[in-house]
Amino acid sequence: MNKTHDIPNDLYQVTRRLAAVAAGREPAETVIKNAALVNVNTGEILPGTDVAAACGRVALVGDASHTVGEGTLVYDAAGAYLTPGFLDGHMHVESGMMTIGEYANAVIPHGTTAVFHDPHEIANVLGAKGVDLMLEGGKGLPLRCFLTMPSCVPAVPRFDDTGAAFSPEIIAEYLDKDGVCGLGEMMNYPGIIGGEDAAHAAVAETLKRGKTVTGHYPISDLRDMNAYISAGISCCHETTLAADALAKMRLGMYVQIREGSAWHDLKELSKAITETRADTRFACLVSDDAHPQTLITRGHMDHIIRRAIECGINPITAIQMATINTAACFGMQRDLGSVSPGKLADMLILSDLEEVRVEKVFANGRLAAENGRMLSPIPRAEIPDYAKHTMNIPRPLTEADFIIQAPAGAVKSDGTVTARVIEVIELRVGTYERHIPMHVINGAVPADPALDVCALAVVERHKNTGLIGRGFVKGFGIKTGAVASTVAHDAHNLMVVGTNARDMAAAANALREAGGGMAAVRDGAVIALLELPIAGLMCEHDARTVAARVATLDAAWKTLGCALGSPFMTMALLALPVIPELRLTARGLVDVTAFEAVGLFLVS
Repeated sequence: MNKTHDIPNDLYQVTRRLAAVAAGREPAETVIKNAALVNVNTGEILPGTDVAAACGRVALVGDASHTVGEGTLVYDAAGAYLTPGFLDGHMHVESGMMTIGEYANAVIPHGTTAVFHDPHEIANVLGAKGVDLMLEGGKGLPLRCFLTMPSCVPAVPRFDDTGAAFSPEIIAEYLDKDGVCGLGEMMNYPGIIGGEDAAHAAVAETLKRGKTVTGHYPISDLRDMNAYISAGISCCHETTLAADALAKMRLGMYVQIREGSAWHDLKELSKAITETRADTRFACLVSDDAHPQTLITRGHMDHIIRRAIECGINPITAIQMATINTAACFGMQRDLGSVSPGKLADMLILSDLEEVRVEKVFANGRLAAENGRMLSPIPRAEIPDYAKHTMNIPRPLTEADFIIQAPAGAVKSDGTVTARVIEVIELRVGTYERHIPMHVINGAVPADPALDVCALAVVERHKNTGLIGRGFVKGFGIKTGAVASTVAHDAHNLMVVGTNARDMAAAANALREAGGGMAAVRDGAVIALLELPIAGLMCEHDARTVAARVATLDAAWKTLGCALGSPFMTMALLALPVIPELRLTARGLVDVTAFEAVGLFLVS
């Protein structure tokens, strides 16, 4: 078992007490009576089942009448379904734009009792201090917070500029800390396949300790897939094709089927289950990125399980994919993932199995949430001052910073240049590289809303290098104004998309002054602003407050002409040089398929 501070009363400490309760010599602390147990061990539903719990763990499954004593808390399930607590096997708390405590307040009522989170967002801004902040914030919560140590800070050193860099030695130090259960997503898949020392050293340090190495492999190449998996990488959340999902499961890799706020992969990947007879033990459900609006209006893992059922997956199988399969992926099935004797007593009562209606949530055998509300909300934590001052851009940005000059020799006789343009794909993480003729005006190449082509810029904000990457993006539908964000995976520099340089400068400066966040500007005026002062990624508000402000921002996007779902989430990935095809960092354009820097314009 990976030791974490979130496991109360390790099993070896409480075996006598659990045995005594099961045998009837001592009373249980909690008993749930008359439930229809969803037994994920065998894929059955067992009606009329009781569960007795003590010391935060399950002591008995069956008839628990002999375990009830004077002080036992008894809950009558009245025939409702009893399941294990839901586990999110890959996610980033920072994507919720809230502190970890507020995130817990939002997801526990939806049945999520544990998350395996990779804090590489805040690590890229604050370094080890960011990891410390997330470790400390996850202590003592009714939500079990298992941290995977970020493996790629920065994601790709030769393309990214971040606030920190993690060596294999730093990674090894953190792998020995309580609360760290494995290595965060190894995005440097070319480094693993190509034998880079640093990438393999980080994996080796994790394997030495018997912990899980989590993956990130978005390519279909079967030979390279074998090379990647053979390096000890256990799982991958970047699968978007059903054939690739099946190929990975056949090779013993856990496929983490993602259904987040902006990345909807379940409909396609469910075919690897519904259209085959493949065993599903290597299939898991994850959110990856979920923003507050999704958590408030749709839910968390309950929503994802519901979507899996809608896609034709059997309800029990879908629940297995968010419980026992996830626990097995991290080698934690001795403690998590099922309602079984000796396991942690994280359990749910559902009034409807196919609709996944969560009525009660038990954490450590105690009722934590009921009817969609926390019984005792987690209080707000104190955030250190160093986490709130991360916009290292000393001077205000000007229109000149966002003007794209046409290079000599690239202008054709018709007054155009051919630009490499990033085209976004709605609700998907990938992009397309397009080659589009753009008009040159007074030596500059402006955005062209008529072609649905906006200007794009990435401004380095961590070390005052002055670097600004410039490019073009297609697919947002913006007709006027500009939007800016410091949520720009994974380096989280200041990203701006706009139709003109004036509004782009205004949006960028609004976030420079706010300490980070997201902003929308039209005609030089800010029309929506979400301040995210914690590392430029998070704030201290609760989910409903953040969701309301995100809704205002979403409305502003629509005012500017964008009709995409979750456009700010789609925008956030434009700077991530590990997902094909084309991305922009503060150093310029990156062809992720070839893993090389490329020019913005094609010169014949």
